Amino acid sequence: MIKELICNGRDYNVPCHYNATGREKTVCVVVHGFGSSKESVTAKMLLEGLPPLGIGAIAFDFPAHGDSAVEGEYLRVSNCIKDLAAAEARIRELAPEAELVYFASSFGAYITLIYLSGMNQGKPRAFLRSAAVSMPELFKRRMTPEQNERMEAAGEVILDKAEYGYIRDLKITQGFFDDLERHDVFSLWRESFAELRMVHGELDQTIPLSDAISFAGRFNVPLTVIPNGDHQLSIQGAPAQVLKLAGDFFGRRK
Repeated sequence: MIKELICNGRDYNVPCHYNATGREKTVCVVVHGFGSSKESVTAKMLLEGLPPLGIGAIAFDFPAHGDSAVEGEYLRVSNCIKDLAAAEARIRELAPEAELVYFASSFGAYITLIYLSGMNQGKPRAFLRSAAVSMPELFKRRMTPEQNERMEAAGEVILDKAEYGYIRDLKITQGFFDDLERHDVFSLWRESFAELRMVHGELDQTIPLSDAISFAGRFNVPLTVIPNGDHQLSIQGAPAQVLKLAGDFFGRRK
């Protein structure tokens, strides 16, 4: 496992881990969820579990997440997209001949859909786990009256890591909220942008299964529902099932 800071010419670097030799035919960009990091259980599972299948992997931290040196004022959709692009550029340097695929969780899936909707590079493959296809509505539902008042008065809210189960305290700003309002993936997405697969927990309390079913149905995306699965898909047997689904999807040659 190689640990690096990706220097991308901006005023902060992007921490990443990768497990790739450069000789792989396929390399996966792993995109973590909100409040998570490249050190998440799922990211580690992929960084360890994909290489034996002949698939390299790279994971990175979004702004204000994990080992990122910046705080919540940098947490904007545009910066998240640029950081994803930086991770992709780094792996293209390492493995220029490889096909790049994407494994994205929750908020990371939302960002990946926005990112891929702006690309014109064939039809890449992306595996979406517990995809936050309803990201704008998610924050509307979860913000308390007190948090809404704080946002209106100060233009920012601190989400306590202990309360939300995040890696670190996370500041979200009005600018981030405005970004979410401008990026509705149901409006942005087209079937021609990428070949998708989705997996979602039946009992996901963060992103309702009905939202995933709506997105999958509208855009003809194969969706695997894990019975009794939570948002993290952490129930017994689920992580192994997710790894197998992703490995089968990415291992199939075009």
